[in-house]
Amino acid sequence: MHSLSRRLLVSVSVPLALFFGVMMLVLDTGFRALSERSMQELLDSQMVGLIAAAEPQPNGGYAPAAHALDPRLATPRSGLYAQIRSQLHEWQSPSNAKADVDFGPLLDHGERNTTYASFGHDRVAIESRAIQFEDDPKGQRTLTFSVAVSLSPYEEQLWRFRQELVGWFIGLMLLLLATLAALMQWVLAPLRRMEREIHQVEEGRSEALGAGYPRELSGVASNLNTLLVGERRRVARYRDTLGNLAHGLKTPLAVMRSSLPRDAPAGPMGAEIDRMTDIIEHQLKRAAAGGALLGQAPVDVAQVAAPLRAALLHVYADKDLALELAIPAACQFIGDRGDLTELLGNLLDNACKWCHGRVRLTAAAEESAGPRERLLLEVEDDGPGISAQDRERVLQRGVRADESVPGHGLGLAMVRDTVDLYGGSMSIGSSPLGGARFTLRLPGR
Repeated sequence: MHSLSRRLLVSVSVPLALFFGVMMLVLDTGFRALSERSMQELLDSQMVGLIAAAEPQPNGGYAPAAHALDPRLATPRSGLYAQIRSQLHEWQSPSNAKADVDFGPLLDHGERNTTYASFGHDRVAIESRAIQFEDDPKGQRTLTFSVAVSLSPYEEQLWRFRQELVGWFIGLMLLLLATLAALMQWVLAPLRRMEREIHQVEEGRSEALGAGYPRELSGVASNLNTLLVGERRRVARYRDTLGNLAHGLKTPLAVMRSSLPRDAPAGPMGAEIDRMTDIIEHQLKRAAAGGALLGQAPVDVAQVAAPLRAALLHVYADKDLALELAIPAACQFIGDRGDLTELLGNLLDNACKWCHGRVRLTAAAEESAGPRERLLLEVEDDGPGISAQDRERVLQRGVRADESVPGHGLGLAMVRDTVDLYGGSMSIGSSPLGGARFTLRLPGR
């Protein structure tokens, strides 16, 4: 449910389905009541016709004339049935001939009811009335007139109506949801466009968001563009200021170093001056890195790694060194070129320093990873490696795994600080080559 479109569709479809369900129930109830009313009117009309057509018979009973009967009453199993009964006589319509019809008990004078029964496999509604004719010689003969109508046509009509009702409402709901989805695609198109343009800015494909946004989003786009411009200017000013600060601090340190005796050992003072110089460089680089800059052009990893390889092969010419690069041509880092050079330079220099003769740099782009961890960099060597208990310790500033090896213990700390500024991750493990493996995940593509 992280999509606004999906949330809107679900939030609309649920009440829409409830509304259509209630409407279907109301229409179904109304249609059923209308059918029952129509059936009752048919029973009433047939009852009136039967009573009007009834004539006394020689045997003392009553029966309608054949020509006065409804044609359906003269057709067996037609769905319309009739009966005239008294205590001594009974007449049934010809339509009852093949139906096992039970119209219920005789009624007392003035009684009237409507019941439901089954004639074989056919359900029927039965209306019965008990009346006495005025021309009855004795005035004591009560006749029960009964008319039954089959419910099958009404039930089939109701079933067809329900099927059509459900089909129409489902089709209408789907049509409304499709229309709503199309409208949301159109309404949310500026938001999707803004998302794409922000993604392009993050990847360095563009420097700012475009124009032409709706009034509700134009202010957001304008403020974002202002923020991007201000961020670039701020970082540029920050780096210029830090460069001036570095120059101002290094000059006094150089004077202090020059005041030391040239022929005598540097001693504690010289060591502290070197330490201060390294700390200043480390802190300035860390402050100036600033993380991935929005709108900055991506840096080709292979173009940065190739010069570093050539330089390191020259520096470690006394070793029989094999420095392998496995970098796809389209592999790119989103950030500052100097930061990437510093990262790879420190890691490769560290690997060359500790290896026996083989170093490997591998790069890959993982599209399934997060935007800050899509570039995978691995630096491996065939040296002694780093023990599990020392892997976290060597990343601390001024700490070295082996104090006998020259260095100040700042390189790996600077690497981790830069990785943290870019929102990436760094880990140390064991390499198949036999030594250490440094794994970095950074913004890239």
